[in-house]
Amino acid sequence: MKALIEVCKSDITTLKVDAIVNAANCSLLGGGGVDGAIHRAAGPKLLEECKTLGGCEPGDAKITDGYALSARYVIHAVGPIWQGGTHDEESLLERVYKRSFQLAIEAGCESIAFPNISTGVYGFPKKQAAKIAIATTQTIVEQVTSLKKIFFTCFDEENYDLYMKLLSKDD
Repeated sequence: MKALIEVCKSDITTLKVDAIVNAANCSLLGGGGVDGAIHRAAGPKLLEECKTLGGCEPGDAKITDGYALSARYVIHAVGPIWQGGTHDEESLLERVYKRSFQLAIEAGCESIAFPNISTGVYGFPKKQAAKIAIATTQTIVEQVTSLKKIFFTCFDEENYDLYMKLLSKDD
């Protein structure tokens, strides 16, 4: 059975899923936006574990426990900083989604929630990022049967409307 892909307008830290994806920076030690919210909600043990991981390069991801979150795991995904599209940003963003899925599958996750990776302070154009996220997810869903539910979690109305519109074209 193919996984169900849903869009929700919500705070990712409150979702009851197996894994939430953190739009992390290379240090993995917390920051602003989604990253800061996840670290605050998970509690200090998340930072302690992240300190042992040695950071992470753009296009890659690492997994930790979820601690005080409803999610069992946090997948810390480091997306690219937008530099005008001339520094391999699209393939790095695609790679970070693939790597996040790989880690979730290896951990036995059936449900996963993604934020809008790289579209905040990293400046990736929202529509372009959404198209990459959706296309990569749809490819994974065709290949993997262990995933049951995938959420694109949008904090703002603009991203929510964008994802809804792009996904409705594929129905």
